Amino acid sequence: MAKIRPIGRRFPDYGWSWPTGSLDQLLKAALLPDEEAAGRCAAHWLDENDIDHVSFREHRLLAAISDRFGRKLAAHPAYPRLVGLQKMLWTKSRMAMREAEPALKAMVEAGCTVMLIKGASRVALDAAAQRGRVAHDIDILVRPQDMQPAFDVLRARDWQIATGVSPQYLRMRLASLRSMNFFKGNYGDIDLHQLAYDGSQQSAEDDFAIWQRAIPAQFSGVSVLVPSPADRIALAIAHGGLDAHTHSDWLVDCAVAVDGGEVDWEMFLDVTARRGLAVAAAVALSYLSLEIGIAVPEPVLSRVLEMADRHGLSRLSSVLQAKPRTDFGGLTWLSRGFAKQLRLQRKKGRLKQLQPDVVWRGRSMAVMTALAASPLGLSQSIAGPQDDAREVTLDVVVRIVVPPVRRRIEMEINSGDRHVARLRWMAISRNGGERVLRFRGKVSLGETGRALVLEARPSRQFRVWDNERTVATYGALPFQLVSAKFSPAN
Repeated sequence: MAKIRPIGRRFPDYGWSWPTGSLDQLLKAALLPDEEAAGRCAAHWLDENDIDHVSFREHRLLAAISDRFGRKLAAHPAYPRLVGLQKMLWTKSRMAMREAEPALKAMVEAGCTVMLIKGASRVALDAAAQRGRVAHDIDILVRPQDMQPAFDVLRARDWQIATGVSPQYLRMRLASLRSMNFFKGNYGDIDLHQLAYDGSQQSAEDDFAIWQRAIPAQFSGVSVLVPSPADRIALAIAHGGLDAHTHSDWLVDCAVAVDGGEVDWEMFLDVTARRGLAVAAAVALSYLSLEIGIAVPEPVLSRVLEMADRHGLSRLSSVLQAKPRTDFGGLTWLSRGFAKQLRLQRKKGRLKQLQPDVVWRGRSMAVMTALAASPLGLSQSIAGPQDDAREVTLDVVVRIVVPPVRRRIEMEINSGDRHVARLRWMAISRNGGERVLRFRGKVSLGETGRALVLEARPSRQFRVWDNERTVATYGALPFQLVSAKFSPAN
């Protein structure tokens, strides 16, 4: 029997990053094997907190608690609100699933192999889990060769890209993106991944192996795959363990997988080592085992701790990032922020960039008193040159009325389903007013054809554009095309 070394509650040991206070109470209410003790934690939390004044993080755990105890909490004054909260969260999750179901089915019919990860995988294995597991977004993993057909399925069904870029731009760069977010209607929310882990947790060998270990499941009648139990724990830790408990039900997902009793722990240890997850795993599993009483095998926890202890300075960074944000002091905020930025630089690392990102930077010109008569609009066709040149320089001048906010001006030139260039200018002043902007760059007409379209793009997308400041800061700005001149490329 392996001996577990004592875990301290002071930095930089892993107990320093364990949940504390009300978050610890909620997790114990959801997870403690002793139901009476768990019930006392739930009642105490409800005595001390107002459901209406806590964050979505707590709401997610309250759904699990309501599912666990049901009417056993009926005597508590907060019970009606707790039941109402669970019903509301369940309804939103069900609506998100209902929006996603046709797209999932269409992907499978198009020949894509679809794996559900994170909360959706738990629901696929146990439909009843939906009562206690909030899943307002559906995380879909496809093989890299299926990324384009999956993308085309979503676009054909009017799923909107959450960023402000055009479908033409994104489609040409699918091979270089790890994931992207789409939404539809009021509740549809799909995260489409071609890699299960982010850029700071890379392992090309395991990217292939996760598919070999996957198991079949059904999601609303659609045949899908879900990760193996070992992979579900590793993925939960990878996505949640360094995110300051923005959402804490990932720990519930880990506990459910452990309690299932089918975890290949040797495989889990191998994935943990390959993905660099040892410190986050040490925090999560030591908390679940030593504080909650989840049956993590002692030899496994001992080996995870040994791996984590060998991580040197990176261990300090991961311990900082694992600490719940509700426990932050001023120095912790600064230290964690620095550590997180370093990780994000690796996390955002792209795959091989197959095509360069063509960006034309704009420059401001003097406002013209006499302008062309074309009206303001969100898109404008540009007639191609009359000669047979294959590559030309395009000089575009536009007039835009900028709102009185600091913001990016985003535009694109596309040709049919092909992307040509992004046009960008930064409005640094908050004065707003009319601007005349000039953009200049090369266009390969042999690749694009001659029909070009200049299009205003939002810098971000929202489901509903009903906030005046949001529209002013992020919305696509109508423009007037003043001139578009072609000249021979230099």
